[in-house]
Amino acid sequence: MTQHNWTPDSWRAKTAKQQPVYSDAVRLQEAEARLARLPPLVFAGEARRLKRALANVAAGNAFLFQGGDCAESFAEFSANNIRDTFRVILQIAVVLTYGGATPVVKVGRMAGQFAKPRSDDSETRDGVTLPSYRGDIINGLDFTSEARQPDPERMISVYNQSAATLNLLRAFAQGGYADLHQVHRWNLGFVERSLQGERYQDLARRIGEALEFMDACGINGDTSAALRETDLFTSHEALLLPYEEALTRVDSTTGDWYDVSAHMLWIGDRTREPDGAHVEFLRGVKNPLGLKCGPSLATDDLLRLIDALNPDNEPGRLTLVTRMGADKVASCLPPLLRAVKQAGRSVVWCSDPMHGNTQMSATGYKTRDFNRVLSEARAFFDVCDAEGVWPGGIHLEMTGRDVTECTGGSSAVTELTLADRYDTHCDPRLNASQALEMAFLVADHLKTARQKRAKGGDAS
Repeated sequence: MTQHNWTPDSWRAKTAKQQPVYSDAVRLQEAEARLARLPPLVFAGEARRLKRALANVAAGNAFLFQGGDCAESFAEFSANNIRDTFRVILQIAVVLTYGGATPVVKVGRMAGQFAKPRSDDSETRDGVTLPSYRGDIINGLDFTSEARQPDPERMISVYNQSAATLNLLRAFAQGGYADLHQVHRWNLGFVERSLQGERYQDLARRIGEALEFMDACGINGDTSAALRETDLFTSHEALLLPYEEALTRVDSTTGDWYDVSAHMLWIGDRTREPDGAHVEFLRGVKNPLGLKCGPSLATDDLLRLIDALNPDNEPGRLTLVTRMGADKVASCLPPLLRAVKQAGRSVVWCSDPMHGNTQMSATGYKTRDFNRVLSEARAFFDVCDAEGVWPGGIHLEMTGRDVTECTGGSSAVTELTLADRYDTHCDPRLNASQALEMAFLVADHLKTARQKRAKGGDAS
């Protein structure tokens, strides 16, 4: 159904938070016009395929894993970094699928996650005040007046980097790298030498034995595409609205509007006003959508947002990503679960255990404690179980690199070692070993939830 009184630019009549102030309106308009002429980054049919997969998650028959960089950057762009993050996503999906006995829908925070909301519009250092860094799509990280000036040409650079990233991801996903027979080779060198690497190798050995049995039965990569290929969809926060509008097109097969910058777009906790510009923009595109739900979200506002973003109650259309903080899940999440369930709304419930657990270390680094991240994820499963709701997914900021940005976990990162490889442009990420450790722990909870559902529990 076409959204009433909606156009790709109708958001401009609303209050748009977290938008940069460009000094040259003509250059901005020129950049938008160039983007509008460029080919789509993704295709409407792919977005519809993701929506069908997420409908399966909403029904309690699959699980969503969403992960990737906090904020992509121009400086860290390389084929090796893309490959390593893709490889960890594959590993996590295998752990969740095998350990949790559940199909996994894979969505990367990749090929578009360049904009970041900020608490303050400006930053002051040594008496000098400059605009805050808002991600490479807007300005630069260096603390100089030139770097911090919002530049619309950066949107073109983001488009080009996203196109190259997507090209490589599609090659990995469809060209043989994702073949399950390669499961042993997905282990990164530094992870392989860790406890999680040993656990993964044991799991890979068992998968290998199962594949040998299947091959003896005539089922292999030559007879089943599912064994040699995979689907990896892309997502990002639809924060910079001029960029998103310029990449919004009419699908020639359906006549519907799609934002072709990514398969899935989400609204952040800072821009989720029911009458705001971000909700106005995303309510009109047919992509699968996400909505970040923080501890301040009231049940009435959540239901208003659901009605705005998914008025037809379409399964797979809307994923609610909770980011409460480890200390607030038990009190803040149950009312939301109950309200949505009682209203009969079809949604995917997904936990983001990262964003509510950010803190400053004694050494001055923004970090996250692995134990608190794990605690929020566990609480999410426990609360969903108590409310009879399917725990549909996990959303992690992570990288395939051996960074030292989050403390704890079996990789034993401490506050004293944060400086060793603290490379993030914004928020701290789990390294590959920590992300894999989280996957094993989530798989145990997922398996329990799956078993309860199979016995007739009310997790739907």
